[in-house]
Amino acid sequence: MIFIKTEEEIEAVRRASDLVSQTLGEVAKWIRPGITTRQLDTVAREFILDNGGRPACLGYHGFPGTLCIEVNETVVHGFPSDYILKEGDIVGTDCVVELNGFNGDSCYTFAVGEIDPKVMDLLVCTKESLFKGIAAARAGKRIGDIGNAVQTFCEHHGYSVVREMCGHGIGKSMHEDPEVHNYGRRGIGPLLKPGMCICIEPMINLGSKNIVFEKDGWQTRTKDRKPSAHFEHTILITDDKPEILTTFDYIQQALGERSF
Repeated sequence: MIFIKTEEEIEAVRRASDLVSQTLGEVAKWIRPGITTRQLDTVAREFILDNGGRPACLGYHGFPGTLCIEVNETVVHGFPSDYILKEGDIVGTDCVVELNGFNGDSCYTFAVGEIDPKVMDLLVCTKESLFKGIAAARAGKRIGDIGNAVQTFCEHHGYSVVREMCGHGIGKSMHEDPEVHNYGRRGIGPLLKPGMCICIEPMINLGSKNIVFEKDGWQTRTKDRKPSAHFEHTILITDDKPEILTTFDYIQQALGERSF
């Protein structure tokens, strides 16, 4: 069931979205060689709790972290661990914050030091594809228009789109209807209506679109072990253009000249 939010509910999602954005901005300050992904997770958890929120992923169906950590070929749902980030890695940090009963969701894939230019191109394209998808998310259009915008942009640049994972609605639950795929045909799927809050999150691979699920049932990686990138915003469908409720501004402020 797709929930159309009231003004009060929209404001609650907006506040949760700002807190998750601030959290990733705090994490950004720690992205460098020599840091473990578990340390990043601790930074995020403590920041959320200190600001009155709840780390929504922590304990969700047994998930062991505040952040879904996505190093190099990990696509989604990676566990925080004692892995030490090294020069040339990329690391996605997918985070959901619950604040006063409503959720905000965002993801950013960071470059750790200097990375391969081909991998940087993947990050830039994936991030840009997020905004292509957002631009297509207008009232009166359909979910398929979003996925088509992401897919055509990324495939035009020679990348592949993960099929098994997708975006989603968000509100009182972190995962609500509808599913928001990153591929598809224009004009199909649920109708976009003002008051819908959805998460758009391209997961784009440098190589094949095929992925592998690890035995733990959570972690996924690219089958060919080539890098995968992931960016996400929570947005609101309005009568006019979509409103982006999360922001990368805090991340960009933290990274300064290292931002892209």
